[in-house]
Amino acid sequence: MPDSADLTFAHHLADQAASIGHQHWRADERAVQIKGDGSPVSAADLEIEEALLRRIHEQYPDDAIVGEESGAHGQGRRRWIIDAIDGTASFLAGDPEWSTLIALEDDGRITLGMVSAPALGRRWWALPSHGAWTKPLPAHPSDPTQPLRISEGGNAAESALGIWPPPTRLNKAHRAVAAALAARTARTTPTLEWSNADHTAPLPKKPSTGSGTCHGALLVATGQLDAFLLLGAGPWDIAALIPIVQEAGGVFSDLSGQQRTDTGAALFARPGLHDQLLDIAASAR
Repeated sequence: MPDSADLTFAHHLADQAASIGHQHWRADERAVQIKGDGSPVSAADLEIEEALLRRIHEQYPDDAIVGEESGAHGQGRRRWIIDAIDGTASFLAGDPEWSTLIALEDDGRITLGMVSAPALGRRWWALPSHGAWTKPLPAHPSDPTQPLRISEGGNAAESALGIWPPPTRLNKAHRAVAAALAARTARTTPTLEWSNADHTAPLPKKPSTGSGTCHGALLVATGQLDAFLLLGAGPWDIAALIPIVQEAGGVFSDLSGQQRTDTGAALFARPGLHDQLLDIAASAR
């Protein structure tokens, strides 16, 4: 269990990331490179990750670190998991729905999660057994820190489900899962034909776009979606969201029902609905 010093430190990391990110985001031009998998990486991604890795190493030299861009650093019981900018495409387009994801893993268990979205003016975080919380940015002493609460229950046939990425970026097995879930839920966001890998179709907006959050799992934690499925994801895309959704009262697992971040799939859902969605996904595999 992280102590209050870890949480305070995570807020400092998020503040530093926000400062760097804002400088780049407000610039007239945003430098970008294309990675081997075809996805973009901005100069801000690289600068934020380098700054946070350096800060963590100075503060906790025995802790391991893994970043999306630079990979794993060190070995230790504790590991910080960093996504410098989640939503790089939005960032490069000048849209506000990008964030920094920070998680702390202790002996294989995620014990701290934080999502900071400075351009949206909002931050979310959680510690196990201490609840999930959100506050505006920049924060003032008079600003209330608000708890997150997810209602129980839910029927798959009446549920609203977010899925990302679109079918053109999914493998055949994941397209089959997405299509099965879309067919047996009331609404999917984005609204697509999930079994059709039409590479000529325009890229849709993420489920978070226009919602006041920057990640689909936060839509579950804030009650705006019943469930969210993220496919083809790395640990840095998932880890910070786990305690936030769980402490808000939701459920997380991969598609086999395990609480793992290394299988490339993450399902976040309201309690009572999660198992129904897992059963539907299993029928398509």
